[in-house]
Parts: sequence; structure tokens; C-alpha cells
Amino acid sequence: MLTDPIADMLTRIRNGGRARLVRVSLPGSHLKADIARVLKERGFISDFSREGDPKKPTLSVEIRYNADNAPIIEGIERVSKPSRRVYVGWDEIPQVRNGLGIAILSTPRGIMTDEQAREAHIGGEILARVW
Repeated sequence: MLTDPIADMLTRIRNGGRARLVRVSLPGSHLKADIARVLKERGFISDFSREGDPKKPTLSVEIRYNADNAPIIEGIERVSKPSRRVYVGWDEIPQVRNGLGIAILSTPRGIMTDEQAREAHIGGEILARVW
């Protein structure tokens, strides 16, 4: 049993990029699929898909690389952890690398980027930072 499945997901994506893998597979959930959707919308990953049976789903994430065969994701880290949750109001949402990266938030309206949350005036829990 994993104590922090989101951190496991981020670590698998980070390690897959460093190992130059085309695709990484991980245990699936709705929350992880929403995080992958945000990463795909912002161009950090190529694609993702849900696979397997409904009782034990898996999530397959295709890692995106630039022309020099370096992963697009330079850094990805977990902010809010099970031992220390980090909540912010919409006006306190930090910028990641002066706007070059994104923060992924869990809000009452679902998983969204820091930019979307600021525009909607919604705060929430900062799940991760990606740059």
C-alpha cells in the first residue's frame, strides 16, 4: 500500500523521463487521470490513457521530449503531502519559475492549474509544481 500515490505518480514520470522511456505505467485513479489531463493540456506529456479492468485500472503516460531528446519536464515535485497539507487562497497562489512552470491545484471545481484558479478566484490545495 502506498501512503502517497500522487508522489508515486510524479516520481514515476520523473524517473521515466530521466531513463528516456517512451511510456510509464502506474496504478490508475480518477485523481491521477485528472493530473495527467492537466499535464497534457499544458504540453508536459504527450498523451495518457486508462487501461486494464475497472477493478484494477492502470494509467499509461507517454513522456514528451524536445528535439535534443531531453524530457520536457525539467522538474516535478510534490508540494502538499499527507503529513503536511498546503492550502492557499486564490490571491496567495504562487507562480512557478516566474510563470514558466505550473502549479497543480485541487479545488472545489476539480483539478486545475494555478493560472486557471487565479482567473476563477478559487483557492485550494497545491498538489504539485511542474517546470
